[in-house]
Amino acid sequence: MKVINVGIIGAGRIGLVHLEALSSCPDAKPLIISNPTVAKAQAAAEKYNIPNFTESADDVINHPDVDAVWICSPSSFHAQQIKACAEKGKHVFCEKPIATDMVETIEAINTCAAANVKLMTALQRRFDPNFARVKKAIVDNEVGEVVQIKLCSRDPSPPPFQYVKGGGGIFCDMAIHDLDMSRFLMGSEPKRILAVGSCHIDKSIEVLPGAEAYDTATIIVEYENGKTATIDVCRQAPYGYDQRAEALGTKGMIQTDNMYPNTARMYLEHFTGNADMPFDFFMSRYKEAYIQETLAFCHALANDLPSPCSGEDGLMALIMAIAAGISAEENRWVDFREIPEVKACTDPLHCELIDPIEFALEGEHNYNIVDRLKREFNSILDGNFLR
Repeated sequence: MKVINVGIIGAGRIGLVHLEALSSCPDAKPLIISNPTVAKAQAAAEKYNIPNFTESADDVINHPDVDAVWICSPSSFHAQQIKACAEKGKHVFCEKPIATDMVETIEAINTCAAANVKLMTALQRRFDPNFARVKKAIVDNEVGEVVQIKLCSRDPSPPPFQYVKGGGGIFCDMAIHDLDMSRFLMGSEPKRILAVGSCHIDKSIEVLPGAEAYDTATIIVEYENGKTATIDVCRQAPYGYDQRAEALGTKGMIQTDNMYPNTARMYLEHFTGNADMPFDFFMSRYKEAYIQETLAFCHALANDLPSPCSGEDGLMALIMAIAAGISAEENRWVDFREIPEVKACTDPLHCELIDPIEFALEGEHNYNIVDRLKREFNSILDGNFLR
C-alpha cells in the first residue's frame, strides 16, 4: 500500500479536525504542520506525533518529502497556496472555498490541471453516512426516478457579527453546502434559481450589505432534468443542528434524521422522545464525514484515481451561491447563463472578469478549464459565452 506523505497548513480549529481524520487514515503520514502562531503548530505536532512544525506555510509546500498538502488556513490564502502547491507538484486538499472570488477560483483550478495534480474541495457533507445513503438509494433506483429533493440546514445559534461581515452572506458561507448537496443528489446540472432572504434572529446584521443581512433563506433550484430542489436555511435552531435531506421518487421516499449523541429515548407522562438534544457543534455532527472524505482522497492519491470532490464541484457550488444572492436581491428567478462573472483565461495563471457579450463577439479563447466546464456545466457556461 502506498503511503501519502502529508503536510498541513493551519493548526486552528478546522486544521485539528483534519488532523484527527488523518490519524484514522492508514494511507496518510503527516510529516509537517505550519501555523503563524508557531506554538499551535508545535502543540498539534506533539499531540499527533508529527515530526516537524513551523510558522511558515512555505516550509510545508517546499518540503521535499510531502506528496499532498491539506490547506486549512483562512480563506483569503487558499488560492495563493493552491497555486504554490501545484507549482511544486503537490496534490491539494483544500477547505472550502477554493478562493474568495471567481477569478481566483478558476486560476487555482487551472494551475492544478496544468501541473497534473489533484485538487479536492472539502465539501464534507457528501461523505456524511446519512447523505451518502440517500445518494445510494437514488443511484441504486431504490426510490425510483427522483421527483423532488428537499434539504434543511439550521445552525444551533447565529455566528458572531464579525464572522458574518465580509463572509459573502448566507448563501456563500452557509447554504453553499446545501446547494452542492442538491446538485449531488439530483445528478443533474442547475438551470435557474429562486431565493428569498430575510432577517429574524440577529437584527444587528441588518446593517450589512446584500445577503450578509439575511439569517434565514429559502431557495428553489430548477435542474436541467426538469426536477426541483427546495432548501431552507436558518442561522438558529435552539434544539441543535438541524441537517436533514429528503428525496421523493416514483417508487418511494428516503429521508434522513438529525444526529444525536446517543439513541436513548425517554418515556414520561408528558414527554416521549430522544433523551438528549441533537449535536450542537459541526465537528461533532460531521466527525464521520471528515474521516470519510479524508479516506476517500487518500485512496484516490494512493491509487491515482480522480478526486472524489473536485475543484470544479467547488466552483459550481460557488456559482450557485452567487446566483442565489442575485435572485434574493432582485426578487426574481435567475438563469445561470446570466451570471456576469464570466472569465477569460489567457493562460492558467491569469484570468479576468469580462462582459459575456463582448467576449462572445471578440471570440477569444479560454484555457483548458473552460472546455471541461462547458462539457460538464453546459447550463452555466453555455454557447458563445466561453469558447
